[in-house]
Amino acid sequence: MVANSFFLTIAILLAHGFWLLGELKFFIPKAVLFHEYGTVILVYVATLFLNLFAAAFALNRKFFLKDTGRKLSHLDKQLHVGQTEVREEEVD
Repeated sequence: MVANSFFLTIAILLAHGFWLLGELKFFIPKAVLFHEYGTVILVYVATLFLNLFAAAFALNRKFFLKDTGRKLSHLDKQLHVGQTEVREEEVD
């Protein structure tokens, strides 16, 4: 789940970055702006990454772990009653 959220976050940031590279072509010769405000840009990107990762993680938990608790409790009841096909392997 963390890997899926990380992948989604990286994909969104790359798409956003490529879009910005296309839109802000006039900043290319002005490397002074990146030299002056590089730390501010880095802090912004890091904050954006953390927020996107948290949102992706929350969405993954919401939609992909929908009935996990109910399914696990059902399996636990089956194991305690003995109505399961899970067999213990014999140790020689």
